[in-house]
Amino acid sequence: MIGDVEWPKKEREVRNFCMDSTIWDGVAFRDGDIVIGSYSKAGTTWTQQLAGQLLTEGDPEFDSSKATMWVELVFPPREEKLRVLEEQSSRRCMKTHLPVDALSLSPKAKYIYLVRDGRDVVWSFYNHHVALKPESYEMFNGPTNPGPPFEPPVDDVRKYWRDWMDRDGHPLWPFWEHVRGWWSVRHLPNVKLLHFNDLKKDFDKEARGLADFLGIPIKEDRWADIVDHCSLEWMRKTEKGGGFMEDGAFFRQGGVNGRWRDALTGAECEEYERRAVEELGEQCAHWLATGERLD
Repeated sequence: MIGDVEWPKKEREVRNFCMDSTIWDGVAFRDGDIVIGSYSKAGTTWTQQLAGQLLTEGDPEFDSSKATMWVELVFPPREEKLRVLEEQSSRRCMKTHLPVDALSLSPKAKYIYLVRDGRDVVWSFYNHHVALKPESYEMFNGPTNPGPPFEPPVDDVRKYWRDWMDRDGHPLWPFWEHVRGWWSVRHLPNVKLLHFNDLKKDFDKEARGLADFLGIPIKEDRWADIVDHCSLEWMRKTEKGGGFMEDGAFFRQGGVNGRWRDALTGAECEEYERRAVEELGEQCAHWLATGERLD
């Protein structure tokens, strides 16, 4: 207990083809650390860019892929990652795709959790999965993978969707418990929930709200550059090559919602929406679908 706040404790470890939650055990938190979390494909990279632009007052050379470490990613080796984090002298920004009960939340850090309609997540990750380089599978299925193997996607997005629904998040990790868990800590003073729809609808408002949450003063003469450098057009133009994906693929279709509308039947949409309420409860399901908080 700190004051009247009871901080959640880690309850389990998560290990799979790309994540090892034990790496977080070596992170020595500092006051002001920023942790950006999401299930996947919910605006994580967009928010990394925003946080970095706020911290650097709109630096056009800021590279979120280098400045924001995905801590539990199984490569490079944990010792190297922890050393880089320890040597960083500026305010640190980290990211995670872990469920909240696989983390020890620190009162020193600020946590931002991104969410997006699960149907948009599936369509976005399918495009991401298709664009992975062949050699990525060798890395993901190396000695760090406890199984099962991570394999290339099927060539039918509807089949991909069906697998995701029937196998709860396949080929990633369980979706519903991820959203449910982070929703359960929404009232902690150092946790902020963000919805992808809200970022798209009123980016200026959400960006200013995030700056306030992070305690970053806004210099109005730098604001236009900060916003411009967070646009998808800017991020596409300045995307760095390399990594797991074919060059230019990361933002090729980024930021587009509703691609599932012409693919899923009315019955399939009703199935998803019914499942959301069953898994999350009405308030959380409503937030996931719309971004509107009823609590």
